[in-house]
Amino acid sequence: MGSQKNGQRFGITDPISLAGPSDYDVVKTKELEEFLADAGLYESREEAIRREEVLGRLDQIVKMWVKKVSRARGLNEQLVHEANAKIFTFGSYRLGVHGPGADIDTLCVGPRYADRDEDFFGELKGMLLETPDVTELHPVPDAHVPVMGFKLYGVSIDLLYARLPLLVIPDDLDISQDSILQNADDKTVRSLNGCRVTDQILSLVPNIQNFRTTLRCMRFWAKRRGVYSNVVGFLGGINWALLVARICQLYPNALPNMLVSRFFRVYSQWRWPNPVMICAIEKGSLGLEIWDPIKNFKDRNHLMPIITPAYPSMNSSYNVSSSTLWIMTEEFKRGHNICEAMVLNNGSWLELFEPFRFFEAYKNYLQIDIVAECDEDLMNWKGWVESRIRYLVLKIERYTSKLLQCHPHPGNFTDRSKPFHCSYFLGLQRKEGVSVNEAKTFDIRLTVEEFKGNIGSYISWKPGMDINVTHIKHREIPAFVFPGGIRPTRPTRVIVEERRAPDTSVASSVDAGTSNDVNVVDGPDYDSRKRKREDDDDLTKVTSPKHLVNDGLSISGVSVGAPTIAPKGVNINSPVGKSGVKAEIIEQNNEDTSGQLVPEEIQKLATADPISGQYESYQSFPQQPEELEELDDSIQDKNLCRTVKESNMVSTTIEEVTSSVAISNNATGAISGLQVNRSLEELELPELDVPPPRASHATAAGQRKPMIRISFTSLAKSTGNTT
Repeated sequence: MGSQKNGQRFGITDPISLAGPSDYDVVKTKELEEFLADAGLYESREEAIRREEVLGRLDQIVKMWVKKVSRARGLNEQLVHEANAKIFTFGSYRLGVHGPGADIDTLCVGPRYADRDEDFFGELKGMLLETPDVTELHPVPDAHVPVMGFKLYGVSIDLLYARLPLLVIPDDLDISQDSILQNADDKTVRSLNGCRVTDQILSLVPNIQNFRTTLRCMRFWAKRRGVYSNVVGFLGGINWALLVARICQLYPNALPNMLVSRFFRVYSQWRWPNPVMICAIEKGSLGLEIWDPIKNFKDRNHLMPIITPAYPSMNSSYNVSSSTLWIMTEEFKRGHNICEAMVLNNGSWLELFEPFRFFEAYKNYLQIDIVAECDEDLMNWKGWVESRIRYLVLKIERYTSKLLQCHPHPGNFTDRSKPFHCSYFLGLQRKEGVSVNEAKTFDIRLTVEEFKGNIGSYISWKPGMDINVTHIKHREIPAFVFPGGIRPTRPTRVIVEERRAPDTSVASSVDAGTSNDVNVVDGPDYDSRKRKREDDDDLTKVTSPKHLVNDGLSISGVSVGAPTIAPKGVNINSPVGKSGVKAEIIEQNNEDTSGQLVPEEIQKLATADPISGQYESYQSFPQQPEELEELDDSIQDKNLCRTVKESNMVSTTIEEVTSSVAISNNATGAISGLQVNRSLEELELPELDVPPPRASHATAAGQRKPMIRISFTSLAKSTGNTT
């Protein structure tokens, strides 16, 4: 039996512990709540009241709208009088974990005669445009989940629409019943899903207040560590809510202090791709497709399944890639180490929330620059490009057999000296534990060209929308990504803690070559010059892979694209990352005497079959979503190619140069092998995969990754180019 409270069963397994809080837990929970309050995560009472007033005003608007539509449809006065539309909330606001200035995710439920395209995105849009208190209206009717974004009295609203097969929408409508989905179209089902999932989560946690405090903490942590963004392949708000809800079920009597600690303990040992579920998956009677990796081949591609509790249950984290999964797993381990050290040393919460320094973590980056003719075009273009970045990550992983890892930054940056411009960045590194001989050279030119071709297929493309992708080194990171546009002073070289195997050294160099404006390192003196560079200090200037030539936004000189040749001895078609783990029967899960969960117990937690009793762990095939396959078959250069200039192709070569990694204790003297920071971004991206996201700015930079010296060579020999 699962954990119970007042006769209600929570979860699909028994809890790990029913123990109540200790005096220490009470003290540390109070400290955590004070920390979150000092961080500005709670809105004022005045703002809370204002939000309620805004929702009341929105409810009035949609009720006037539906009566206007009913008259236009020729309904009699009785039906016009009874015509009704109802507003529901979901997401962070409904969960009670929103912060000051956060969006309110809302759903408008309307009758069968109120059409989505003509009435919602037509008539209602017109009414909102005529409302003086509505600003920044931005409809996105073609999104996977169609949404209309705007500000009402200065409060950001994301409004979805669900059209039910009812003549009149009752005021006491209960959308939690599965029957509400009968005869509903796909977009209505997806739109209803947010509200249904949110309400289910709140009904499946033992203590809502403890859940909210813990979730607020984990959301803040994820943003500080740069792993909060569903759109680029990390996790969004609903994903974090489900992960926290499962921990609350496993420790039903714990306070947030213990729940945070156990969150990191459990998920640092979780054996993905076994799914996280907070209730059994119901097959339902409406014939809607549910997540089932046994029957549905495409579900086997999911690397980090986090299953929604409402029918039809689906994987909410299908965007996760091999690289982003590895990054998040390392962050879970880091959090676990810090929480363990906090118990031993009575440490503070500050270290756990230390921002990740993305622009000090890698030696090689891809920079994606986009530009448009005006703010509205840039907002649309930005949303489209950001939604496609995860496909670039997937393609690079696929064509390098996952030996080259990509770390997408979850936000974008604006160069204020260039109008209607922003940039995205991806960190690049060789997969940890892969030897030099296995992963010496990666040619990703064609991959990037495919990515740009796909970007160019944007159906709403307009003249002036342009994109350029370049490879840059750490020292070439533009200053506008740093606070105030000031590049931080490079600290003295120090030994940095890394969570790596003792016998593993990390090093990488990029061999890049191109004609025209790149200083090519080639010929008989190459080896001696390479050795000299390897002996030089890291601050010594190295040949640049490109010279930037500004022509509007177009930066010529370097174009990085898809690998055509895999590293020697590597079969790019071989399955990578299979779990191959046989499920065990679910039993009572206990912690060992050291307070740790043994991996076998985590495996048992992870492998309950919610459909047929016991769940057999499935194998994860190389992630090749249907959408990615479609992109491969239809690489298009139209639209975008009208403005994107052809740039010289450069082969990017990752070649290993030794770099020692030393393990040392942190300031408390208790944590060994603590990972360096990986991101500095705190941003609130939409929980729906709907463009456009809002721009964000980076915070301070800090801790460094181990030294990776970079040298450049070229493929000029074969093309006749010279230095």
